[in-house]
Amino acid sequence: MKPLKILFADDDLKYSLLLKRFLEQEGYDVTYVGNGTMAVEQFLLVRPDLVLLDINMPGLNGFEVAARIREQDKHVLIFFLSDRSDKADRLHGFQLRANDYLAKPFYPEELIARIRERFSLLDGAVDEETYRIGNTVFDYNTNELRTASSKVLITSRQADILRLLTLNVNTAVPREQLLEAVWGNASYANSLALNVQITYLRKALRNDPTVRIDSLMKKGYVLRTDSV
Repeated sequence: MKPLKILFADDDLKYSLLLKRFLEQEGYDVTYVGNGTMAVEQFLLVRPDLVLLDINMPGLNGFEVAARIREQDKHVLIFFLSDRSDKADRLHGFQLRANDYLAKPFYPEELIARIRERFSLLDGAVDEETYRIGNTVFDYNTNELRTASSKVLITSRQADILRLLTLNVNTAVPREQLLEAVWGNASYANSLALNVQITYLRKALRNDPTVRIDSLMKKGYVLRTDSV
């Protein structure tokens, strides 16, 4: 099996070389660059499986890099690694369809655990945008939920919500993150719309008793699965 390819962009050279070495010791193939402009250039050459981005970088910042990458590739995983840990920055990161956001300082082992978790989930996919949750196959490209005995079509917005929940299976996803990622802002009207869409998703998933969406008071939602 080919090693996982990682593109790592951060302008803190000493810190970055230490983290790069740690990742390589875990068997990953790491390409390191020191600014955002080089990150965009190397993305086309490396075609990584995962992009690790600092936010405060010369040239293009991490948010700008993520936006440009998403214009070219909607599937590659993107993690932000940043000392900017306030709520607004996190929400903006997820609005750019980032898959994770780690606030510095963090233990390298935590990053490794999150990488393994993400790619372990994707290993169960039938293709890049098809996910298995419980006894259900969720095809993000066609908005289909398939079990052994049924096929249900959901809307594109419902598919966006379910995709984010699926990528965080058995982990709570904050309401604000869902609202920013799917609607672009966390207004009261959009919050009410999210409640409605969750209701529709629960109905769409009712043919699979191993899957459910739980509400967490004042926290968000969690997709739970009792996989067979």
